[in-house]
Amino acid sequence: MGEIIREEARSRGIVESPKSLGALMLSLRREEGKDVVAKRCLSKAQSGGPSLIEGVRSLEELYFFRKNAPVFLIAVHASPPSRYKRLLKRGRADDPKDYETFRKRDSRELRVGIGSVIALADSVLINEGSMGDLRRSAMKLLRVTKNADEGAR
Repeated sequence: MGEIIREEARSRGIVESPKSLGALMLSLRREEGKDVVAKRCLSKAQSGGPSLIEGVRSLEELYFFRKNAPVFLIAVHASPPSRYKRLLKRGRADDPKDYETFRKRDSRELRVGIGSVIALADSVLINEGSMGDLRRSAMKLLRVTKNADEGAR
């Protein structure tokens, strides 16, 4: 869902930085509603088959998705030090470059509602290991979910 914000920034000629994209995200929500990113995202994702959407930040986004498509919400949790280290390594233009900027980003996302979204997750994956560990955990969860879904029919 962050790509929706980055696309909007490019269309408006906004230079991507943690501060500018955060401000744009909040501005879009004020202008077009708290579910604006979800609406734009779903319009791109609808292709007739299942979609994986990453980056739900608010209850309004979650409720929009649940109203318009079957949803299985997975929260992926990692500690702040792990997330900060990964963002530094990723090095995208809008990633925080120092811990204070990272902390402010976390606070902003909590104000938007990410904590409530995590609380309503159907399942939680802990992401403190390697990418391979996360991938194995996700595949196991998908197998269990698929089997449960098939058993319910």
